[in-house]
Amino acid sequence: MTSPIKRTESYYVVSNPQPSEQENLAVLFTGSSQTKPGHKPGPKVVDYYLLHYIQSGCGTYTCQGHTYQLGQGDSFLIEPGKLISYVADEAEPWHYRWLAFEGSQAAPLLESIGLSSQQPVVHTGGKRHIAVIYHQVQAAFQARVAHAGLKAVGYLHLLLAEYAQALQPKQQSDLHLTGSGEQIAQQALHYLSSQYAEPITIELMAETLGYNRAYLSTLFKKHTGLTPVTFLLRLRIDKARLLLRERKELTVEQIASSVGFQDPLYFSKQFKRLYGMSPTDYRDAMNRL
Repeated sequence: MTSPIKRTESYYVVSNPQPSEQENLAVLFTGSSQTKPGHKPGPKVVDYYLLHYIQSGCGTYTCQGHTYQLGQGDSFLIEPGKLISYVADEAEPWHYRWLAFEGSQAAPLLESIGLSSQQPVVHTGGKRHIAVIYHQVQAAFQARVAHAGLKAVGYLHLLLAEYAQALQPKQQSDLHLTGSGEQIAQQALHYLSSQYAEPITIELMAETLGYNRAYLSTLFKKHTGLTPVTFLLRLRIDKARLLLRERKELTVEQIASSVGFQDPLYFSKQFKRLYGMSPTDYRDAMNRL
């Protein structure tokens, strides 16, 4: 029979020194505890989100009628209003950190990474920096620094990103297993639409998204009817047309630079090729309307 490990019980919690009821996402408090053997909070409900990270020891967590055996490196989520309980092991009672948060962005964020009462557990293994993130929130609150709440939300985003990576492991290298052709084309569309003003290339986009350039271009054309190069060119020219109409204080050269053209002469040539007139003539024509 295993003898219980004797650990000194401890409990510490610190609250956000600058609470606000207006936040879309706010960390309320954080803390840590070395529990005693068999320590059992609940069954109970809380009115905020609560994340626990187990630094050592083990125990069980019960949520939605399911009981999970958890140990070092595991985390679990408690959602508002859900009946839960958790129990420290008799032989190796857990030492955990926790973080409470709320706000209108909380539910969508958790849903986006796949963390919920139906999937409340995250296994992060030996990633020690998970505990460091919890500690950084605690340190910010302890120091009562300016904008401690903002720092805490930043750390919360980092924490959820780590959990997202653990819940959604890296995709297999086989391109046909990374998602449907439509999903891949949508990734490329989003990339081009958000970064059209930057000096991007199709090669860089393919590398960033993790696909072969030729494969990506083929899928893109299949689902949009255009090659990525043509789509990017037309997108830039369309953005330029909007600026020519609405930002009369900008020069043609400034507009060219604003939509991703480093060479204003090349911009003018492409604009005329697509619309049959130079950018200056187009602006004059719009002004006469």
